[in-house]
Amino acid sequence: MDEPVPVFDGHNDFLLRLARDPAQRAATWLAQGGQKHLDLPRMRAGGFAGGLFAIFVPSPPYRGGPDESGPMPAAPYQINVPPALDPALAITQTLDMVGQWLWMARSAPDDFAHCTTAAEIRAAMAAGKIAGVLHLEGAEAIGADLDALHVFHALGLRSLGPVWSRPTVFGHGVPFAFPGGPDTGPGLTEAGKDLVRECNALKVMIDLSHLNEKGFDDVADLSTAPLVATHSNAHAVCPSPRNLTDRQLDRIADSGGMVGLNFATFFLRPDGRPGTDCGWDPMLRHLDHLIGRLGEDHVGFGSDFDGCVVPEVLGDAAGLQRLIGALREHGYDSALIRKLAHENWLAHLERTLGT
Repeated sequence: MDEPVPVFDGHNDFLLRLARDPAQRAATWLAQGGQKHLDLPRMRAGGFAGGLFAIFVPSPPYRGGPDESGPMPAAPYQINVPPALDPALAITQTLDMVGQWLWMARSAPDDFAHCTTAAEIRAAMAAGKIAGVLHLEGAEAIGADLDALHVFHALGLRSLGPVWSRPTVFGHGVPFAFPGGPDTGPGLTEAGKDLVRECNALKVMIDLSHLNEKGFDDVADLSTAPLVATHSNAHAVCPSPRNLTDRQLDRIADSGGMVGLNFATFFLRPDGRPGTDCGWDPMLRHLDHLIGRLGEDHVGFGSDFDGCVVPEVLGDAAGLQRLIGALREHGYDSALIRKLAHENWLAHLERTLGT
């Protein structure tokens, strides 16, 4: 039997699960509860060796939103973009999830480490610990003065997306729609451009996932760091606004950047459906396309575990080695599999966060 291949994952929403039921957080994190995709036993079983853990503050119910029309209607669909989030709500819930993040390491010091540099990530993995990096998905908890960026950086934040799929003081996100493209509105605001510059200065990675096309181009024009989309797929395979066009992929490639494959079925399947009965084929098609545009050194995984519906052949984090087996059967050799599984992410984080 082949040795498990360690997996470093570009995106998950586990912190939101902890925040939603703090009374049960020990069971959610430390025991195999069978809910959603992640917990410590299933991470261990699947070779989940580290990843970016997102802080995401959900939108309250709004007209035309998922509370009325369902999370993802049958294609074609167009879900209204949520309104801007109340900053006070964003700050309160973000700080709560930072607290959950710090608790994870305290509760399992031999199993989990929150890391702020590539060297710390490598050291944690070498010690057999899960290496976590803190990410902010949608920067609503940061004001235009950027003071809060420095607060969160001091607390360990090393990656952020200026927007989720709703407007912020920094820019605009793409809607949840199918079919559709990412050219859906204006680019970064002046505050958004300042955010890019300050993130570069602090070595905070800027995530292009969820950002619309004009905002993407503004980041690409301004940023001095390699471009990255932590959990996005190929628009040529699945024409969702959340996926990246070939032109966008080429800009990421030109910067020496990185894309993490999103496991969400509605961003994988060419028909845009959320159905989980799709086998491995959509994931393999996206990987082939991404590798063809970016090269084999600039593609990895960005699962979106605990924030989406994934193919039933994968199931949850415990199924990651089944994915590795599918890559092998698809014809990827061991060197390429190790790059996709973790080596490319570690190299990218060295280029972005520094050693």
